[in-house]
Amino acid sequence: MVIINNHNEFEAHLGKEIGTSLWHTITQDQINQFAKATLDEQWIHTDPERAKIESPFNATIAHGYLTVSLLPHFWHQIVEVRNLKMLINYGIQEIKFSQPVVVDSQVRLTCKLDAIANLRGITKATIGVAMEIDGQKNPPIPAL
Repeated sequence: MVIINNHNEFEAHLGKEIGTSLWHTITQDQINQFAKATLDEQWIHTDPERAKIESPFNATIAHGYLTVSLLPHFWHQIVEVRNLKMLINYGIQEIKFSQPVVVDSQVRLTCKLDAIANLRGITKATIGVAMEIDGQKNPPIPAL
């Protein structure tokens, strides 16, 4: 884990990979809970028997937004930012779901600092991320 105590320490990572998270297994239970929370209970996510027969993936797949919602969890495994009042997700500039995440797959995140600015004592950082699936060539969320 990288510990960042101030803006200058954060800025020292500019253009560099900050780190990689631990692997996380996407379970059917997690997919079902996300489906209920978002009211997106499409069968491709929530019906393992039907997905086994009708899906081109032969299994259920995680929602794209479920994989995105894991970014803060992974970030906190990679970096601890100290001496701040709050950490806010300001936005997502571009996102592409290029590979489905099949149930029981393991995923992890690698991030790098693409840009950083000191806005009168407020640090605004742009973090590039890439998520990978264990054993898969193509990432579900490629580097931004």
